[in-house]
Parts: sequence; structure tokens; C-alpha cells
Amino acid sequence: MRNQGVPDDAFDGRPVIGICNTWSELTPCNAHLRDLAERVKRGVYEMGGFPVEFPVTSLGESSLRPTAMLFRNLVSMDVEESIRGNPIDGVVLMVGCDKTTPALVMGAASCDLPAIVVSGGPMLNGKFRGDDIGSGTAVWQFSENVKAGSMSVDQFMEAEQGMSRSPGHCMTMGTASSMACMVEALGLALPHNGTYPAVDARRRVLAQMSGRRIVEMVLDDVQMSQIIRRENFENAIITNAAIGGSSNALIHLLAIAGRMELDLSIDDWDTLGREVPTILNLQPSGKYLMEDFCYAGGLPVVHRLLGAAGLLRKDAETVTGNSLWSNVKEAENYNEDVIMPMTAPLASTGGLVVLRGNLSPNGAVLKPSAASAHLMQHRGRAVVFEDIEDYHEKIDDPDLDVDENCVLVLKNCGPKGYPGMAEVGNMGLPPKLLKKGITDMVRISDARMSGTAYGTVVLHVSPEAAIGGPLALVQNGDMIELDVETKYLNLEVSEDELERRQAEWSPVPPPMAGGYQKLYFDHVQQADKGADLDFLVGRRGVEVLRESH
Repeated sequence: MRNQGVPDDAFDGRPVIGICNTWSELTPCNAHLRDLAERVKRGVYEMGGFPVEFPVTSLGESSLRPTAMLFRNLVSMDVEESIRGNPIDGVVLMVGCDKTTPALVMGAASCDLPAIVVSGGPMLNGKFRGDDIGSGTAVWQFSENVKAGSMSVDQFMEAEQGMSRSPGHCMTMGTASSMACMVEALGLALPHNGTYPAVDARRRVLAQMSGRRIVEMVLDDVQMSQIIRRENFENAIITNAAIGGSSNALIHLLAIAGRMELDLSIDDWDTLGREVPTILNLQPSGKYLMEDFCYAGGLPVVHRLLGAAGLLRKDAETVTGNSLWSNVKEAENYNEDVIMPMTAPLASTGGLVVLRGNLSPNGAVLKPSAASAHLMQHRGRAVVFEDIEDYHEKIDDPDLDVDENCVLVLKNCGPKGYPGMAEVGNMGLPPKLLKKGITDMVRISDARMSGTAYGTVVLHVSPEAAIGGPLALVQNGDMIELDVETKYLNLEVSEDELERRQAEWSPVPPPMAGGYQKLYFDHVQQADKGADLDFLVGRRGVEVLRESH
């Protein structure tokens, strides 16, 4: 490294801090992370450390095909091997867009060295014709309006420009903001990491303070496994319910827990989070946006309210060196319309619901805070789409045999079926129903949906259709019953008939004969396990057994 002008005394044994950066112009949410990394370096230098920045594969949600989720596990491999193979003592994970956060945390977890997360922060509130509009959520709303004929394409493009008016990731409580809050709840980031806007000067302060803190963690030899225990994950699940967080957080936290070798299951989300009230009034579940959340006091306020209500594991450790409760016990709420009181929440039961029945033996997920109350108990006729191409071919057909009481069923969009488990579960409604004023229907798939999306959408059906799960056997006209209260999802078809259909079913072939997609197809786990690759689960440490060259 001497050819970069590094002086001799930089190699005197001081802590070497890797800055793992997902900066990329192809990842709009992370395009400002180059500047933020410089602020981290300042903090590292101030504490006597030696910072070295290195790139890893970056996943842009809006541009990467067929879906960014396909490559989350690949990035985690990149991160793990980069950390292990290079001579670094601790790492700062620079993240932002949806999959960059779990991917980097998964890779670092498998190495189990001192690590701290710095998120890029959300964009400023979107603006359109005098109103606040939110990333993703507004897109879904306006795209439906275009289909219904109540909004022009030019107006849609104007709204899109007003929506994305600053650096940062989605400013709704989508997956990016949810995961930024999740790493704070896990104790892997400094307080307010989840909420400071990308352009806020305090975001740069946080980056610099994180640079200082990682050096201290290396000197004290504080590994990830010494901080992150089961109670940290319990706090994250409870937090996700309280903030109306993305359903994608379930899959990502399961995968991170698997890397940490901690016992966490899909049912924990139901038992721990189901009765937690949603107190954050943010889109897509509520009214406001991340900028408002920040000004109201940020995630520390949510944690203080949860702790005061006896819902928080107060002693959970964090990268600050103090417990989570110590970090948040003095936090003040500056706007109770944004962060609502526990006694008057946005939703009394805000956590994700895990649904089981003969259609989802290993579980499916629904987000009640973003769903319609009148559809929480529903029985309807299945309108089936065999894959996403079949859906696109049929959904706009005015002769499609569908009404508002039907259940839209989308197959072969799970981990193996897409591949990568794309965010297509919140299927757009048939235009002929939109023109009637219908805004929601029950929708069921083995796909995911964007954290910015909304609706009565049953997701993550496991086992998925591509491996012969019951979803693969659903046919047009079958009756499906959904009962959120009893956590029940049932296909009203006899066992004999299902066995007959199973015998006629043919498996989905791999998407490619070789390459990463084939590797992914062969080894990806189901959604209820976190959709990680089976051979990546667990901690492998940072020891390198052979010398270089």
C-alpha cells in the first residue's frame, strides 16, 4: 500500500478498519455513500486507527434484474470473503438500499469480527402539487390511477420527479428504512441511525462517531457475537411491529440469525410481534414520512415507549457499549401525531401475522397494518396466474373472469421460482375493477412485496409453487378462505383431489444451466428459513489457515 503514499508509521500495529462500501451510481439510494465514507475515515483517524475503504457488489432495487433479492446472498459471500481475506481488524458496513443492509450484515456475521453499521439515510419527503408523497407508496397509488384513467402519464412522471428530490433511500417505512431501523434495534448501529435524513448534517456526524467507535471496539475486541444475542432479535421483531415495518424484514432477520447461529423462527414474529401496537404513523400504514419521524425524535422514542410498556428487552447490548435502554431512556417525543402514544396507537395489533393451513403448511405472512379491515375474513374464488408473465398477459383483459370478491393467486415467484423471490406479490388490480372504484382485493403468492406497498396481500407462501408446494396445485375456480384472526389460510379442495393434482405436477427447471443462478437455485432455502443459501448458514470466523502466496 506504500504506492498510495501511506507513511511508515501507519503500519505500526494500530487498528486497521475496513470500510465496506456499497457506493454505486447504479444504486441510486447509495450514490452518496462515498462522501459518507470520508466522514467515517475522519473518526477512525481521530482514534488512532488506519481506515481502508473497499468496494463490494452493490444492489440497486430499481435497476437490478431480475430482482435484487436474487443477489443478496451473493453480496454476502463477497463481503465475507473480502473481510476474511484482507488484513483488517474491524469493519464499518456502509449500507442503504434494501438488500445492501442484510447482505453486508450477513457477511460480517459469518466472520464475527468487530462491526458497526452506518446507513445512508432516507430522502427528504417527496412533494407533489402541495402534498407530501412517499417513495414507492405513491408509485403504487399513482400507477393504479393511471390504469383507472384518473391520472395522465405526464402527471405520473411529474410526481416521480417530486418524489425523489434528494440523495438517500425510500422515505416511507419501506424495506430500506425498516432495515436501517432493524440494525439500530439489533444494537449494530448508533442511536438515530435509522432516521436521520441522508442530507442532514447529523448523518455525517453519526458516520464520524461510528468511525471513532469501531476503533474502540477493535481495541476492546468486541465481536458481533458478543453483542448480538437472541434478545436483540426479539427487540428487532417488536420494533418492526411498532413501526409498521416491512414484511421483508422477516426474511432478512431470519437469514442474519442463521449466520449468527441463533435460534429464530417465523413463528417468533407472530408470538413476539403480533400483539405489539403500531405507534408510528408512517406510510404505507399511516400518514407521515421518515423526515417527520426524525423530527419527532426518531427510533429512540419508539424504543423508550416500548421499554416503558414492558415490551423491550432493556438489557440487550449495543455497539455503543451500553444497553439499548441506557441509550434511549431520556428520548423525548416531539410530535405525538407521528409517534403515537401506546394508549392511542395507529393499530392495536401491528405485528406480522403468520398464516397456516393446507395452502401454507410452513407459513405465509400478512401485514395487517397495511391491509383492509373488511378483507381480514374473506372467502373467494381463485383467479390463478401461473407466473408473472401469465399475470401480465391476462390482468388487463376486460374479459378476465374476475370480480372484487375473487382471490388473485400468483404462482412460481418464490426463491426458486422467479428466481430470487421478487416483489410482485402486491399484484396490481384488474383495470376494469379499478374503474369501478375497487382499491383492494385479497392476493396470495409465494413472492414478496415492497415494504412501501400496501393491501390485503398474503406473501411468502411456503413451500413455494416451484418445488411442488400446495400453491402449485391451485386452479381457477377453487375456493380459498382467509381468516386473519385465527391465522388460517385454506384451499377448499379435498385431499384426494390435491393428491391427483400433485401427481400431474411437473417441477420448474433451473433458470440457467450454470452460473450463479444455477448455484442459487440448487441451494436456496425457503422463505420461512430466510432464503439464504444452505451452505452459507453459520459462522466461519476470520482465521486464514495459509500464508499469502
